[in-house]
Parts: sequence; structure tokens; C-alpha cells
Amino acid sequence: MSETKLGVSENIAGVIAYVLGFITGIILLIIEKENKFVRFHAAQSTVVSGGLFILGIILGFIPIIGWLIGLFLPLVGFVLWLYLMFMAYKGNMYRLPVIADYADKLEAMF
Repeated sequence: MSETKLGVSENIAGVIAYVLGFITGIILLIIEKENKFVRFHAAQSTVVSGGLFILGIILGFIPIIGWLIGLFLPLVGFVLWLYLMFMAYKGNMYRLPVIADYADKLEAMF
């Protein structure tokens, strides 16, 4: 595994990309220009956490059913967050269906 601009191995930087969601994702997209592994995980972290945030807001406006679904959203987000950090730590470039395509587009923008 190669080093990154943060001075840590790429799998640790991949985990860091998920720690604070879109905040660390965007920071790593700006800082890390060379390492494709870190850039991908940073972009995917940004898309996933930003998407869950927006979905939570939208569900809050939908009476009863939206609120009920919104109750499970934090649990789903937490499990997904742990899983993606685990995958990054293991050195896997795990691509979430559909979301990874948006992550590729975001990565290209930075």
C-alpha cells in the first residue's frame, strides 16, 4: 500500500474519508490529488453521507410514512458507515450500486 498526502497508508486514509461523512470526504478530495483509492472513498463518502442527509430532510416533510421510514434511516446509515470503513480498511474499493457512479462524477470534478 502506498502513502498518501496525509502521511498514512491508503487504507487508513480511506477509513478517514468516512469518519465525518461529507466533511472528511470533501477535505480528502481537495488534499489527495494522486491516490485513486483514497479519492474514490472520499467521493463515495461524500455522496453517501450527503445523500442520506438530504433523504432525511425529505422524509421529514412526508407525514407518518416518511417519519416512520426516517426513524430507520440513522440505523441504516450507521451500518453502512461501519461497512464502508471496514471495506476501506481491508483495502477493498467496494462500489455501492448507483452511488459509485455519482462518486466517479464527483471525483472527476475535483
